[in-house]
Amino acid sequence: MFNLVAYIDGGSLGNPGPAGIGVVIHGAENGTIKITKPIGRQDNNVAEYLALLEALQFAVGLGAKALHVFSDSEVVVKQMTGEYICRSAQLYSLNWTCRKLARSLDFSISHVARDNNAEANRLANAAARKASRIRSPARTTFARD
Repeated sequence: MFNLVAYIDGGSLGNPGPAGIGVVIHGAENGTIKITKPIGRQDNNVAEYLALLEALQFAVGLGAKALHVFSDSEVVVKQMTGEYICRSAQLYSLNWTCRKLARSLDFSISHVARDNNAEANRLANAAARKASRIRSPARTTFARD
């Protein structure tokens, strides 16, 4: 079992608008994993949560022991740490799902400045631009360094 570190970002072109997620995971046996995924039409906070969900699912699927997440979304970080109460019905279900997955790991999450989250931001923006050009179901693209 191993420890992973993930940088996550979700974004939309408009709020709501065509959206995408970007996830960069360090610590995997095969090197750095980069995930970019168009997620259809979503608002920015939903996109941020879907990026976190992607990182959690990936970590659990790999059998990781621990996952530390860096996110530039103050809302997601503070809701996941319990500092903010999640009042949105849509975000509540995502928050609940993420918390449930996080319990299967030694999980932690920290806020990071957008400048220090550039690669995940680039991947999310590329996926959102792709979402604006397609009308088909979301597909995940993986890349290994």
